[in-house]
Amino acid sequence: MRYFIKSVEHSVSPSSAVHLIPVSTPKNGMSSKSRKRIMPDPVTEPPVTDPVYEALLYCNIPSVAERSMEGHAPHHFKLVSVHVFIRHGDRYPLYVIPKTKRPEIDCTLVANRKPYHPKLEAFVSHMSKGSGASFESPLNSLPLYPNHPLCEMGELTQTGVVQHLQNGQLLRDIYLKKHKLLPNDWSADQLYLETTGKSRTLQSGLALLYGFLPDFDWKKIYFRHQPSALFCSGSCYCPVRNQYLEKEQRRQYLLRLKNSQLEKTYGEMAKIVDVPTKQLRAANPIDSMLCHFCHNVSFPCTRNGCVDMEHFKVIKTHQIEDERERREKKLYLGYSVLGAHPILNQTIGRMQRATEGRKQELFALYSAHDVTLSPVLSALGLSEARFPRFAARLIFELWQDREKPSEHSVRILYNGVDVTFHTSFCQDHHKRSPKPMCPLENLVRFVKRDMFVALGGSGTNYYDACHREEF
Repeated sequence: MRYFIKSVEHSVSPSSAVHLIPVSTPKNGMSSKSRKRIMPDPVTEPPVTDPVYEALLYCNIPSVAERSMEGHAPHHFKLVSVHVFIRHGDRYPLYVIPKTKRPEIDCTLVANRKPYHPKLEAFVSHMSKGSGASFESPLNSLPLYPNHPLCEMGELTQTGVVQHLQNGQLLRDIYLKKHKLLPNDWSADQLYLETTGKSRTLQSGLALLYGFLPDFDWKKIYFRHQPSALFCSGSCYCPVRNQYLEKEQRRQYLLRLKNSQLEKTYGEMAKIVDVPTKQLRAANPIDSMLCHFCHNVSFPCTRNGCVDMEHFKVIKTHQIEDERERREKKLYLGYSVLGAHPILNQTIGRMQRATEGRKQELFALYSAHDVTLSPVLSALGLSEARFPRFAARLIFELWQDREKPSEHSVRILYNGVDVTFHTSFCQDHHKRSPKPMCPLENLVRFVKRDMFVALGGSGTNYYDACHREEF
């Protein structure tokens, strides 16, 4: 099994940032037939890493319902709780290519426009009734669904809403209809909902929640606000984590300097748009280019020429090479262990309370960013996992053995694929035990102690690892 990971949206380095942006057809009078088509048509995964194929996977354009492995367990296991981490769905670019026209993308929700979802119209109607809902400040000042005829920077689009309506419906079919995780008269304290203060994460969380619990009672919904993209709550101060990040950013910078083809490509693109190369690079052109790629629209042109597919492929290929080196150097792993520990610690605490028979917080949803999911994947040992696409989902399932009620197990799923036995804490489980699932104590021991082994040194807890002086 092969995966692909890269850190992006908030901070690692401008040169490594990857963004995919859903875009509706420009209102420029051009028919789809008259515009250049750039979308590839892959049938099977290519034998070698293909930058175009990787980018297409990242687009994650809603189509047929996907197969998933969520909720699969031997018949004598009972589902106890579920913990869902999502990346927000498709959004408008955070950056634009200098001196090119800003893409005209409609961020209103239109039921008969692609991508379509049968619950889209009902979702809009239900969101319009939620003005009196209870959200932790400053979430109460955010719109509950995207609604601008011309998207604002970073705004969720219809594609992003549909992606999470699909996610929610898939999880509803598995966890509610099949496994009865929540009773029909579920209460507010059986949900735990948390999001960062961006409209795209709140709206993505609401879209998934609506697919999961259609026409939910607004009085039972409370979204907590998380100021940090790492979801570290009161445990965010960690000097050594920041040192790892600085070293990782330096590694990325030096790798970019060594790539003469990348620098040549940036130079060519800068001439086309008539700006200094440094300014173009700082404007993160891949963010806007992926918008055109994902929606099959020609790259921008000026009187000096056109940005083209070869430029795109060079930048994307460099990102893939950067991933390979990142895995070898292990600096990002150090950052990830310290970045992901607080949220993993919260999750196992919630699981342990569920094993005691408590019925609160049976379904937890964290609506987050790529820079939330990526460190968690890396810290779990899933270093080969593909970078979190738009609307990516990472799920922790807690199960009880009905034949031995005191025994509990966990499953980890990434975009519907069971990756439990690829994690650091359970990759050798089959060698030692005939049990078909991973014991919860493996995950607890890993989060409380073993995950710090990757950092070297003598620290076996979060505080010591964050403050060791020998780094």
